[in-house]
Amino acid sequence: MDKKLRKSEKILDAALMLFSTRGFYATTIPDIAKAMGMSVGNMYNYFSSKEMLAKEIIKYSSDILGAEIRRVNEEEGNTKEKIRKIVAVYFEMASSKPQHINYFLRVYLANKEVFKDGCEGMLCVSSFVTELMIFFEEGVACGELRNQDFFSAFGLFMGYLGGFVFLSGEGVLEKDLNHYVDEIALNIYNALKH
Repeated sequence: MDKKLRKSEKILDAALMLFSTRGFYATTIPDIAKAMGMSVGNMYNYFSSKEMLAKEIIKYSSDILGAEIRRVNEEEGNTKEKIRKIVAVYFEMASSKPQHINYFLRVYLANKEVFKDGCEGMLCVSSFVTELMIFFEEGVACGELRNQDFFSAFGLFMGYLGGFVFLSGEGVLEKDLNHYVDEIALNIYNALKH
């Protein structure tokens, strides 16, 4: 990996942490530059605006989660087992790298005006959405999942996951997220099965 690409990823990681904890509008380019130990002018050599940086972060997070789901899609196993693995991957990311999930919830969904040019619809989260679409299509093709509108299935799946991550983040759950993987996976499977 070349030096500029490595530096870009470090900037994405630093900005991701700041945006996910402070919010988009409360974080400035000088804040990100300071966290990186670099000048503001040098930051602009990598990202021309805070909005561009925000869009790159959502693509970056989507690519990371999409790659994990692609790995599950490529594994052998039935749909029920794959649902469990996807739930486990999502909850693991929410536990070990909460900034990715927090960014999606606190910045991407809450500040749609920032993402209006170039990130319409699901464009900036396409790698993650595409892998879930493949998962649903394969589940229907093998007869394990009911054939239904993608967004209905996607909403159900992500509603469960997002809801539990939110409850965990608010300190409402009595146990660690990973404790709920099997039960949540079974609920999702039962709601989607043929």
